[in-house]
Amino acid sequence: MGNLNSESKYESLRLARISENMARLASLGLDKSITELRTLASPSKTSPSKRKCCRKVYDYSSLRRSNRLISQSESVPRRSTRLSGTQISSLQGKGGTSKQKEWKLFEAEERELEERNKISSDALSRRCDSRSRGSLYNPVFGICCHFCRQKKLCGEEDCKHCGNLDNDQPCIGKTSCSVCNSSNGVLCRACLKVRYGEELEEVRANKEWMCPHCIENKGIRPYWICNSSFCLKKRKMVPTGIAIYEAREMGYPSVAHFLMDKLQKKV
Repeated sequence: MGNLNSESKYESLRLARISENMARLASLGLDKSITELRTLASPSKTSPSKRKCCRKVYDYSSLRRSNRLISQSESVPRRSTRLSGTQISSLQGKGGTSKQKEWKLFEAEERELEERNKISSDALSRRCDSRSRGSLYNPVFGICCHFCRQKKLCGEEDCKHCGNLDNDQPCIGKTSCSVCNSSNGVLCRACLKVRYGEELEEVRANKEWMCPHCIENKGIRPYWICNSSFCLKKRKMVPTGIAIYEAREMGYPSVAHFLMDKLQKKV
């Protein structure tokens, strides 16, 4: 009962204070409700006006073109010099003099590109200075070694590919796998000797020679793997770098023999 009396006294005091506060607000002119104040504070929302869409009128005049493109508006597709002679002879009977001039321009461009790709006689004479890897870099006719990644002309004197710059002929200074015939089996003389302990003459004589990738896939020689940096990183192994000196000090003929023994000991 005491608690009920105390609560009723508190409620009566609270209501008395509320009535006093309301009377004070009325005397100050602040007896408006909060909602009325909000309506007075916020401006009336008007309906947004529709955005006018102005359609752009494009000019139907001809597009601007350079003089070079205007003169070649009816150009003939570019062809090699091998086909250009027959095409010009066929055009002569049809009276195509303008097309003949265009073909001559194309032939001149083809000859210019061929001259750029040509190697001077002095440079070709230096090709055999380094027989192991070759001493002349060439991005067009050079064949990239899988290990050293040097796109050089080989140093073999009787190589028609590198000596005559003929892409139709094979390079005898690089190996070629008889199974995969891929870039994984392309090795220069120096990398073949240092990394795998094989001679290029023996590989060239063996028509069934296989690269380390194919040897591993067929399971012919356990732990005989490709030790290029690309392939070792794929195996999550640290590349060996120049490990031939350490391998030869330990009595191994090549880096591949050194790694093969090292992997066998881990098992």
